[in-house]
Amino acid sequence: MNKWDVMIYDTTLRDGAQGEQISFSVEEKMRIARRLDDFGIHYIEGGWPGSNPKDARFFEIAKTIPFKNARLTAFGSTRRTGVEARDCPNIRALLDAGTPAVTIVGKTWDLHVREVLRVSLRENLAMIRESVVHLKSMGKEVIYDAEHFFDGYASNPKYALMTLQAAIDGGADVIVLCDTNGGTLPSALARTVDAVAASIPADRLGIHAHNDSGLAVANSIAAIERGARMVQGTINGYGERCGNADLIPIMANLQLKMNRACVPVSSMEQLSQLSRYVSEVANITPMNAQPFVGRSAFAHKGGIHVHAVLKNPVAYEHVEPQRVGNKRRVLVSDYSGKSSIEFKAREMGLSLDEGDPKTRNIVDKIKALEHEGYTFEAADGSLSLLMKKVTGVFQEPFTLECYRVINEKTKNMPSLAQALIKISVGDDEEITAAEGNGPINALDNALRKALTKFYPHLTEMHLTDFKVSILEGSEGTAAKVRVFIESRDEQDIWSTIGVSESVIEASWHALVDSIQYKLSKDK
Repeated sequence: MNKWDVMIYDTTLRDGAQGEQISFSVEEKMRIARRLDDFGIHYIEGGWPGSNPKDARFFEIAKTIPFKNARLTAFGSTRRTGVEARDCPNIRALLDAGTPAVTIVGKTWDLHVREVLRVSLRENLAMIRESVVHLKSMGKEVIYDAEHFFDGYASNPKYALMTLQAAIDGGADVIVLCDTNGGTLPSALARTVDAVAASIPADRLGIHAHNDSGLAVANSIAAIERGARMVQGTINGYGERCGNADLIPIMANLQLKMNRACVPVSSMEQLSQLSRYVSEVANITPMNAQPFVGRSAFAHKGGIHVHAVLKNPVAYEHVEPQRVGNKRRVLVSDYSGKSSIEFKAREMGLSLDEGDPKTRNIVDKIKALEHEGYTFEAADGSLSLLMKKVTGVFQEPFTLECYRVINEKTKNMPSLAQALIKISVGDDEEITAAEGNGPINALDNALRKALTKFYPHLTEMHLTDFKVSILEGSEGTAAKVRVFIESRDEQDIWSTIGVSESVIEASWHALVDSIQYKLSKDK
């Protein structure tokens, strides 16, 4: 092929877009395509130009944009039965897309030929061969996707191989073996790839795996170990049903563990950012436990684990997180020991020497609060304040004297809440009232209104998320509640927590922590 040991073929914009709850606009597809090109992906499948106006529009716009690294690819099917390839609308749409490469999918499983296409086995072979011949005659690089190949080979190996040979005879540049149903085990897949490689050079083979058995990445790696030189998949594994092979761990494993060059070395350090960028455009919450790039991929919680990682990260990390653009995190909870606290103290710039008795005080305080329902894993702002208070470096920026909240609901009118709050800052007192669309919103508005007189830069801060969870469901409405608040300013994002039998009081504690964290870090 070229200098790359393995060619990366991305189908996020087509196969990935078939995933549930994913719908890319033309502009979003173009943004992702350009990001993939910058990353160093070799082939970007833009869509099926003959299937819908959106994909047709995408390819029209793409004609005006130069791609630096990637070959943009249009996807379609073989010619229709009984129609010449040059007259088939599917084939014409592929050519009209104007891409340097095209991918066509054909039937390999005799069950599909007879029961889905309802054509003869001979006609299916002709459809494959003639479609490839015509596309090659028009100067296109042709990638042939052998749909349901592994099921077809298990059912009728002789005919499955004949379909591949038809594509080869037509001049196909790459033959991609597809585990379309996602049900093949890696051992069976490896044996089948070996069998295919006996008649078709392995360096002309590719793999396209689906994740219905949770094995798409493993199957892709297995095929590459047997000689395949192209791997198809999507960013974050997006796709129909259980998704496609996730290119993120595939690229990381190839480059970092198998010594197979697949993207520029510098791109690997952008792997986490690429994953998050695509999830943001897709409006899909990133999976914390995603290998290599997830927020939890290098997060350590158990005291023994943290103690070991601080001495030698290899003890609990299979690669260095920075190699994939991620970072190590230590989670603090009731499982934490002194090593976790010392790590977090250094992270926060606090002076906490090894053996400092304050470390034990912090551990004991955290465990006591977690017993009451607090959890500090996702409440870094509250954790920072707790540690600063125990170590004596925190000064209270204000004191609550009292607050009162009234929530009014009249017939079918929207509810209206009012909050009155009295605080003191040094020797000064401030009494403020505010309204809101609920008691928490009114309390937040009143607190900010009172404090901005003393701390004007609080206007830079705003809340981005608010979550309430019940700690003991059996207690019904009398149960303790846990409130998480996420806040941000121009430089930072932080989370705080409050716990109480009253949702208003729990929210108050989380609100106060959020504002105190902002004031503390700015100071």
